[in-house]
Amino acid sequence: MTSTTRQEVLGLYRKIFRLAKRWQAASGQMEDTLKEKQYIVNEARTLFQKNKKITDMDLIKQCIDECTARIEIGLHYQIPYPRPIHLPPMGLTTIQGRRLRSQEKLRTLSKPLYLKSHDEIS
Repeated sequence: MTSTTRQEVLGLYRKIFRLAKRWQAASGQMEDTLKEKQYIVNEARTLFQKNKKITDMDLIKQCIDECTARIEIGLHYQIPYPRPIHLPPMGLTTIQGRRLRSQEKLRTLSKPLYLKSHDEIS
């Protein structure tokens, strides 16, 4: 990891904790705010700990992009949790017909950037 990449990653880590410190739940209730703050901190620690051994620069860039996207989506929608995608089963058709393997492949390819690591840790 280059020094600029390291600085970028550490900057994102600090940004997340500053965000968690001043986070307010959309409901305005204190218990919801505390739960959401704790979720932000736990999610950041878990993902950064899981990814700290990554050395491939393309994978590091993908993780940085995912982190940035999740921060922006969380701020925009006022929820810290990843927004799920809603695809009906067998909702992605292929040219050759409906095959389960091709459905799974299309479902994997259609997953948004901000959900790449969510299924791995939950």
